[in-house]
Amino acid sequence: MANLNVKFGDIDFKNPLVMASGTFGFGKEYNEIYDIQKLGGVSSKGLTLNKRDGNLGIRVCETSSGMMNSVGLENPGVRGFIDNELQFFKDLDLVRIANVGGGTLEDYLQGVQLLNDQPIDMIELNISCPNVKAGGMAFGIKNEVAREVVREVRNITNLPLVIKLSPNAEDIIKMAKVCEEEGANGVSLVNTFKAMAIDIQKRKPVFENIYAGLSGPAIKPIALRMVHEVCKNVKIPVMGMGGIMNSNDAIEFIMAGATCIQVGTANFINPKIGLEIIDGIEEFMIKEGIKSLDEIRGIL
Repeated sequence: MANLNVKFGDIDFKNPLVMASGTFGFGKEYNEIYDIQKLGGVSSKGLTLNKRDGNLGIRVCETSSGMMNSVGLENPGVRGFIDNELQFFKDLDLVRIANVGGGTLEDYLQGVQLLNDQPIDMIELNISCPNVKAGGMAFGIKNEVAREVVREVRNITNLPLVIKLSPNAEDIIKMAKVCEEEGANGVSLVNTFKAMAIDIQKRKPVFENIYAGLSGPAIKPIALRMVHEVCKNVKIPVMGMGGIMNSNDAIEFIMAGATCIQVGTANFINPKIGLEIIDGIEEFMIKEGIKSLDEIRGIL
């Protein structure tokens, strides 16, 4: 028998598959298609302190081997999540992760404080959000800016804290080390790459915000390299993501050192991809005589 259980810090996952924030909502819609409790975990839609309507104009654009999105963190706000979504979310038999973003440090702190006493298992802090007070540069670009956010959030919560890293960081390895030094229980990477599309007929950018986030298989080789680099340089566990479309991709990330993996864009192509990846990992383990994922994690 293949054992897919993994331990991420002190938290047990029935398998390593987590649905990435922003691609799975809070799980309700997908639960109508299959029993999502077969997953290892779900990271919620990105939550900001206050409700956000998201960006105007086109929000998603397909590109070669991937997609770009400029959704703009549309979400019900932390209070809206607690009042209207948490009842379903908390009753799931899997690891429940609340993804939190913000435009200021105060937004992060207030949002996390509201979640402190709620029935969730982990906070995933999205530091790819634009820092309003610093002219729009993401918190996760400069190491010392990220350090302050992680330190302050760590000081106000006892929940396991995972920091979601941007591939656009000045130095992804140093960024991960900063998170580790400030008490993060783990990191997840990578978020989307900054990208652009132009409508040549209209002679203008496709997106209102000009730039958007690139995800999907186009970014996988770069994401895999970054995950490998980070896993080699920190002791805290890593959730790897970026263009995972099938079980082979997932196994690559685990071999690169990831404890868990997150799947995002693939959900839009195949709503049941989660089940297929879990089954594919198990089949690989049985075929190769692997009893535990510990045997192949970080073998490179």
